[in-house]
Amino acid sequence: MNTINREELKQKLDRGEEFTLVNCLDEWMFREKRIPGSIRFERAFLTTLNPKGEVIVYCSNPGCTASVLVYQQFAEHGFQNVWHYPGGIADWEDGGYPFEGEGAHRPQA
Repeated sequence: MNTINREELKQKLDRGEEFTLVNCLDEWMFREKRIPGSIRFERAFLTTLNPKGEVIVYCSNPGCTASVLVYQQFAEHGFQNVWHYPGGIADWEDGGYPFEGEGAHRPQA
């Protein structure tokens, strides 16, 4: 499994590199908080996205398995440039990086 860390992902976003950033969480969690530029995983992506394009998948934290399962689905459908960001939202937040979503701008308790 190819993995990417927080700093590598941040650099790719800052440089404006072309890739698909896929949030693997359910709809309400996606609406609440996500890494900027993310799209929510849908099974249709397995047939509509370019299998030669770069895809980065993530979920909530290192213990979350949703992104591992989605990574495997992309690989099984012939995607060869798939990356897993295992830290997910928790790691991104630990880095102090910005979020999108309904809960992204609430003051922290």
